[in-house]
Amino acid sequence: MAGRLAVVGAGLMGSGIAQVAAQAGWQVTLRDLDDAATKRGVDGIRKSLEKFAEKGRIEASEVEATLDRISVTTDLEAAADADIVVEAVFERLEIKHDVFRALDKICKSDAVLATNTSAIPVTQIAAVTERPEAVVGTHFFSPVPMMKLCELVRGYKTSDATLATVRAFAEEIGKTVVVVNRDIAGFVTTRLIAALVVEAVKLVESGVISAEDLDTACKLGFGHAMGPLATTDLTGADVLLHAAKNIYADTADEKFFPPELLQRMVTAGDLGRKTGKGFYTY
Repeated sequence: MAGRLAVVGAGLMGSGIAQVAAQAGWQVTLRDLDDAATKRGVDGIRKSLEKFAEKGRIEASEVEATLDRISVTTDLEAAADADIVVEAVFERLEIKHDVFRALDKICKSDAVLATNTSAIPVTQIAAVTERPEAVVGTHFFSPVPMMKLCELVRGYKTSDATLATVRAFAEEIGKTVVVVNRDIAGFVTTRLIAALVVEAVKLVESGVISAEDLDTACKLGFGHAMGPLATTDLTGADVLLHAAKNIYADTADEKFFPPELLQRMVTAGDLGRKTGKGFYTY
């Protein structure tokens, strides 16, 4: 199936998606707003591939071969010949609307327009296009080269053909897919982790238990590979805060309302691993 993929956003998620697609033989265009951002994206891909090569998980020759299949740009018009476009920009609806309005005009008529959103309803994103049937959610997990899951999300008008195309794409690049048939805010995985994280933070905030002991309880009691607060540090406290806020805004369900501690951490810049401090110190 391998064809042409455009990824809009060269951050951790976008560069990870670009990497796994290029490894699977896709020609990838990676776009961001400036050269510094695209350089950071490609540098991250190179480091990831080199680590895989060091561990013997890929051949050393695959590093350059994969990088050769990735081109970078700051021009969204470069998505014009893509078969599939995956948007991986910041989790704000107005930013995604700007991207999809532009893609709707730029992309060829049979292109699939996918969003990597983890919480915003696909129907809301698709509504600004003239082709809502071609818009679908492809929610990858971080770090993309390591995580096997891809949550495929139907918008209200997403067609069966669009869903089949992205399923084939995700499986070709090595992912196992689950299908969310209705794009409620937070879908399934983000909704579950947001509810767990909100309750976990409340328990720590009120002095019921330490962060370490709470995570240990989840790991040993529920068989989780990582506790919810360590997961928050890995994902980013700001990302979890935005997700919880998005779900709460859509549902008015109090269980998703972000606790004060989480909001204060984000305000103070303690976002987790990326800043060196979150619920743990790195």
